Amino acid sequence: MREVCQSASLVLHSSSVKAQIRKAINNLYDAYDEVGGKHYTLRIKGKKLPLEDFEYNPLAVGDYVEFTPYSETEGLITARLERKSAFVRWNVKLEKNQTIAANMDQVAIITSAFEPPFRPRFLDRALSCVQSCDVIIVMNKCDFDLTEEEFERWALYHKLGYRIIAVSAATGENIEEFKDLLRGRTTAFVGQSGVGKSSLVNLIIRPEKKQVTGEISQKYQRGRHTTNHALYLERDDIRIIDTPGVRELLVPYEDKSVLADSFIEFSRYAGECEYSSCTHSTEPGCAVIRALEEGLIDPDRYTSYLGLLDSLESRKPGYLRTKFRKNKQ
Repeated sequence: MREVCQSASLVLHSSSVKAQIRKAINNLYDAYDEVGGKHYTLRIKGKKLPLEDFEYNPLAVGDYVEFTPYSETEGLITARLERKSAFVRWNVKLEKNQTIAANMDQVAIITSAFEPPFRPRFLDRALSCVQSCDVIIVMNKCDFDLTEEEFERWALYHKLGYRIIAVSAATGENIEEFKDLLRGRTTAFVGQSGVGKSSLVNLIIRPEKKQVTGEISQKYQRGRHTTNHALYLERDDIRIIDTPGVRELLVPYEDKSVLADSFIEFSRYAGECEYSSCTHSTEPGCAVIRALEEGLIDPDRYTSYLGLLDSLESRKPGYLRTKFRKNKQ
């Protein structure tokens, strides 16, 4: 404790440094100062950052921070710099938004053709969690065949304008093409447990490492976690934020219009709705519903949207949430 106090006293005589969070475990952050070319172990000064939003975690891998060094390898974080992008989900237990990764150029949403099977509903939820960056939709285990219905749903994302690619970590199929999409950019990998996300990361970043893959739960057709915290990895000109596999995703937004914006096919018609606050669900004069009835919007995607909208509408108002009330006291 004495050493910490003595080191902390040096803060007053040190200048602020900018660094990027590369790993975050509990209250310890591994960060890299790109200008100085040094790695640091950081803690938050005062254990809390002055952020206005009620967030589950103030910092995520990819965040840029300002900190004050108190030794050659340690420092205290004083501020989080503005994020240019993020992948955010709703943490139902603590009733707050949880940022999984930040400041990436694109998100690669990893899906699977087999064990676990392709789940369009999960993919739609994942797309709604992406904020302000590009998306690549990746179908791993493409050495297994999709059903005709699954293939049509998969191909729909390409028709909507998303970049899609089918790969196989087991056979190496289209891995080089996938690497080409990653070069020169920072990409957050997200996906359900068991889809082979970690296998793809190992194949791309550390091919010399023995594959560590999770068994698939036969009861639920879901994988067991092989990555338990987000981690920034790089090799040559490929930079990846590898995130833990998830079983469920809940959309983070409070504003229903933001959810509608994540369904890109709606944008063509939403401006023609009779009401500017239209949720595209039950309102008369809704141009999105009219487009649906005319066969211009895929009915399964629309059903997916209604499910996400219902999850937002059933969410407890902010002023009734336990954590919110504690913060206001």
